[in-house]
Amino acid sequence: MSKKLWLTLLMAFMLVLGLAACGGTEDASDNKDAGKTEDTTSGNDDSKEEETPAQDTLVFGRGGDSVSLDPITATDGESFKVTKNVFNTLVDYGEQDVTIRPSLATDWQVSEDGLVYTLTLREGVKFHDGTDFNADAVVYNFNRWGNGTKDQFYYYGSAFGGFGDEEKHIIKEVKALDAKTVQFTLKKPQAPFMQNLAMSPFAIASPAAIEKYGDKFNENPVGTGPFKFVEWKRNERVVIEKNPDYFVEGLPKLNKVIFVSIPDNSARVNALLSGEVHLADGLNNSDSNQLTGNLQAINRPSMNVGYLGLTVTRGPLKDKLVRQALNHAVDKQGIIDAFYGGQAIPAINPMPPSIKGYNDQVADYPYDLDKAKSLLAEAGYPDGFEMELWAMPVPRPYMPDGQKVAEVLQASFAQIGVKANIVSFEWATYLEKARAGEADSFMLGWTGDNGDADNFLNTLLGGSNIDSNNYTRYDNAEVNELLAKAQSSNDAAEREDLYKQAQVIIKDEAPWIPLVHSTPLLGASANLTGFYPHPTGSDKLETVEFK
Repeated sequence: MSKKLWLTLLMAFMLVLGLAACGGTEDASDNKDAGKTEDTTSGNDDSKEEETPAQDTLVFGRGGDSVSLDPITATDGESFKVTKNVFNTLVDYGEQDVTIRPSLATDWQVSEDGLVYTLTLREGVKFHDGTDFNADAVVYNFNRWGNGTKDQFYYYGSAFGGFGDEEKHIIKEVKALDAKTVQFTLKKPQAPFMQNLAMSPFAIASPAAIEKYGDKFNENPVGTGPFKFVEWKRNERVVIEKNPDYFVEGLPKLNKVIFVSIPDNSARVNALLSGEVHLADGLNNSDSNQLTGNLQAINRPSMNVGYLGLTVTRGPLKDKLVRQALNHAVDKQGIIDAFYGGQAIPAINPMPPSIKGYNDQVADYPYDLDKAKSLLAEAGYPDGFEMELWAMPVPRPYMPDGQKVAEVLQASFAQIGVKANIVSFEWATYLEKARAGEADSFMLGWTGDNGDADNFLNTLLGGSNIDSNNYTRYDNAEVNELLAKAQSSNDAAEREDLYKQAQVIIKDEAPWIPLVHSTPLLGASANLTGFYPHPTGSDKLETVEFK
């Protein structure tokens, strides 16, 4: 055979192989019958169509990537969206509410003085690495958090204090009484203690995996949850797969979940329409008219607030009158009409009206440009001033289009002489820099973690949470005292009154421009069932399936 002919045949053979390869699927496991040929060994044509395998992979389109997959180091909803399905907390919330239910703990008793909590743990549970879940693992996790630093474990500081300040550290001791019993002893009562234990950041991780991966544990999460971590390609996708040893029989229903990051809302909607994703959140409410036919619209129970933070330690924003002026310059209803499709209400206080302790007697700053100019002149800025306005780079339930809302705010402030220069950053950098107090004004929001007023007012505006979740660096001694009293009181009526008093002061001092409380919109394939969006924004996907 000549060399030329041999090369020609080889190229033809390679072309055939290439065409065959192109006929496959991206994931062969989703098409197990691909490549099968009809059995022609028999003279009779008795071949039968094989039943199509049930769809067992969910592609979840979301607006941004996770920041960390170690739940205790995360503060963002995109991270908790994943970790909620890889880890379990000691106790959990109800299907679509914040009532406390068993999880890794099956029972608990509280002493009469509210200082000792004794939890009975579920037996026979293993972490995804095969090691045992037991009381020692719980103690290990809490010791890790309590002996860390505020810039490591933001949520621990917000909920329990600590980090070298023993006076503010609420937890005195966490002790394993035996393998299946763990006891928490507090220094003072904490009304939302059980609510806090159910929060996503306080999920229990494998001690062995933490020791193995060290600082890289946030990229190699190991929990006890319904799904096991597979891979994370940053700004692209996170893949988790079924945990066959999950302690709830028959769950999860799905074999795999792929979280894909699609920051642009239109692209995310188009991916849903084309079937590239089966579930998408952070949608503009105006997109609901597209969610018909083979799609369904889903509303998340609302428990959020979107706001513009005014960092009280920076330039003209140090002056309360300036902050009040900026509040008067914002037409909240106009923003809602333009971007929320009517599925939001103007925010007055830093927490939604559904939370106990909300003060409905607090009046909002009316949209009044003349009043705003008058306050600026009184503060010594008759010609206005210049500042930065940070626009959110990712859609969130309370802020579906941060850039466009920022442009409206910019135009509003220009009417009173304030030049607001819009800037933004990648999401993780945005959060880090805003937390450090580097922004003049910044767009952000909060979806409640546990349904308690403490989780809004103390977490977001308590002085002890500066460098944590208090991004405006607001620190008022009277407010701090009211919040501390409310946290340690077991009298529900007293707590509500204290929170109402705090809201009056916060409104006057205006560290925020509260913007909206939204009803977040999600879209899904019409045949997707068993999805119950949670008001905390952290959704358990173990019951999801396709019909």
